[in-house]
Amino acid sequence: MDKLDIIEKIPLFDALSPDEKVRMMDMMEHLVTPRYSAIYQQGDKADAIYLLGKGAVKIGTVNDEGKEIIKHILHPEMIFGEMALVDHSMYRNFAMTLNKETETFRISAKNFKQLMQSNSQLAFEVLNMIGKRLQRAEDRLESLIFKDARERIIDFLKDNAIKRGRKVGFETFFKHSLTQQEIANFTGTSRQTVTSVLNDLRKSNQIYFNRKSILIRDISNLA
Repeated sequence: MDKLDIIEKIPLFDALSPDEKVRMMDMMEHLVTPRYSAIYQQGDKADAIYLLGKGAVKIGTVNDEGKEIIKHILHPEMIFGEMALVDHSMYRNFAMTLNKETETFRISAKNFKQLMQSNSQLAFEVLNMIGKRLQRAEDRLESLIFKDARERIIDFLKDNAIKRGRKVGFETFFKHSLTQQEIANFTGTSRQTVTSVLNDLRKSNQIYFNRKSILIRDISNLA
């Protein structure tokens, strides 16, 4: 994916004029990062935002006991590191690749903020994006408080199927890049619980899964 291609595929940048798109392309640094490598670490100076062109990236934190908590799983044509635009002291999360070859485009936060200052519609769209992500974070917090482990794992399956799945009749198929431990880290459960719930859903013929993909027989009846 080239620079102009990803700019035109991300709705956030519809606010840019042709000249501004050229200006933005000049800001973009193309990076290729191997699997399970950090794009940035928790505590690094927050001086850039990133556009994901190819692969998958997990965003998360590590607590004082060394336990990983995954907050977001990102797929192509998504933006991350956006908090560098409002707080450039340091990243509060890490960003790590999940695929063999992940392509990103790095943009200096300083340069991108200058572009926002000259385009009020772009600034509004960025604030709207940050607001939506904060809302999703609140929704996940409520899920952790009010839903049990099985419900959270099923919500994870449904959410991925709706956002990224391919329907074939009543069935929905989607690929993923996560281990069962990473699904546990995302849903606030344990690996043993994830394994138990997935095996139970397979035994009841509600899903079929392997290491890289999941098939949901009928998403409306998944429970």
